[in-house]
Amino acid sequence: MTDTQISAPGAGIGRSGRVALAMRGMHHRLGPVLAVVAALIALWYLAAIPMNAQNSLMLAEREGIALIPATASERRNMSGLALTLAEPSQAVARAFAQDRPRLPSPHQVLAELWDSTVNQNVTSKRSLVRHAGITLAPTLLGFVIGSLAGIALAVGIVHSRLMDLSVMPWAIASQTIPILAIAPMIIVVLNSIGVQGVLPKAIISAYLSFFPVTVGMVKGLRAPSPSDLDLMRTWNASATRTLLSLRLPASLPYLFASLKIAVAAALVGAIVGEFPTGAVSGLGARLLAGSYYGQTVQIWSALFGAAIVAAALVAAIGLAQRVTLKRMGLS
Repeated sequence: MTDTQISAPGAGIGRSGRVALAMRGMHHRLGPVLAVVAALIALWYLAAIPMNAQNSLMLAEREGIALIPATASERRNMSGLALTLAEPSQAVARAFAQDRPRLPSPHQVLAELWDSTVNQNVTSKRSLVRHAGITLAPTLLGFVIGSLAGIALAVGIVHSRLMDLSVMPWAIASQTIPILAIAPMIIVVLNSIGVQGVLPKAIISAYLSFFPVTVGMVKGLRAPSPSDLDLMRTWNASATRTLLSLRLPASLPYLFASLKIAVAAALVGAIVGEFPTGAVSGLGARLLAGSYYGQTVQIWSALFGAAIVAAALVAAIGLAQRVTLKRMGLS
């Protein structure tokens, strides 16, 4: 056994020992995460009680139960917390099983997620998997367009002082415009020239996703030290060779970090792009339908579905990051 093998992490403890160390490390990493999740769920249940107190007491009144205050007009101007303190037993007992609660409880959202994914055929209009797939198409297209545009802008900004002084301020200013204000304009303009379907939503996604890629790549392309750049000039390397051999490899960690932000922003853009069109399919359409008919459980399940899709996309980019950086010897 060589010195390197002897000094390697986990050397000499056997396979079972290395597995035990890995499990212990996973336990230490998951422990704080699970504790935070448990705390958030507990706060969610507690918040549901005063949020749903008005409906809880209204249901109790319909069943003939004597309440304090006795009439709905007296309770109308009271806060949810005041109603909970006035009738704690009724507020707590009925807070978690309402058909249309103001704030659905975690188990209601989980049940709706299960029903709209596992219990529904993928082709069904009630299937959240189908809606997620419809939203995913403009998300990925917009993400690709925005990422390529961001990389191209970053290369131009790094190599051109004029672009650095002119384009970068406009790129920053573009992000001050609320997406809810500009999305309808994009949809209307593109519809007027006959562009419909996936592309308008993809452009909105690209609008949100290009900026983090631009900023991250500018930082990454400027990451090489002055001595490294001087060395490339000593070798008489062209700007293209310096870009391909030095700047791009150095920018990869920054690129992957910005891509994670960009893909989540692209998903938000695709969902927002479904609002002005009155779409009948997609996560945005699911949110709209829930809003129209007061189905808060459906709204929350769609929100969690979007979060799951975003987490999967970010995880995929993280996997690509680990594989790429490992092959390049940067991790």
